[in-house]
Amino acid sequence: MTGNELKELLGTSPAECHRRLMKEYGRYVYAIVFNKLRSCGVREDIEECVCDVFTDIFIKFEYDEKYVNDIKGYIGTIAKRKAIDRFRVLSAANIHNAYTDEEEMAELVSDFSVDEHVDSSELRKILLQKIKELGEPDSTILMQKFYYNRKSTEIAEAVSMTASSVRSRCTRAMEKLRRKLAEVGITR
Repeated sequence: MTGNELKELLGTSPAECHRRLMKEYGRYVYAIVFNKLRSCGVREDIEECVCDVFTDIFIKFEYDEKYVNDIKGYIGTIAKRKAIDRFRVLSAANIHNAYTDEEEMAELVSDFSVDEHVDSSELRKILLQKIKELGEPDSTILMQKFYYNRKSTEIAEAVSMTASSVRSRCTRAMEKLRRKLAEVGITR
């Protein structure tokens, strides 16, 4: 969606504009926010921050010539700033310790920085292709764990396995994925 399309849709149908923005940029914003808040927030904090980002876009969007062709940078900047603000609030309050229930998985999460790679659509395509090549249930487990941030117990229910089996399969799948990515020249 371009800046022109956003302005036009915002004027004619704000609801349709919101729907299209969420569809096109929802995952992008979620990835940025998740990367900033995963160490101090829970899923609700992340989802609330994502909503705040889109609210901010609608309230503060000013038509500017630099956003005529692509507004991805504008949206990314807002997402990053909102996430940093929320991080400061959550860290100061120290009210949540997110994603610490599975310490062996924390190392795997920290190996990949979403913020550094989120703008590279080619990298995402390769990553998704290599995850799919792992086959089932490994690809489902990795997608649920790292993309949707599901806990092992939640994934276990979805793939009819035990939580410990999901954790061990996830660890092995990550090693396979690292090797597959290294074959195409992608390393940490």
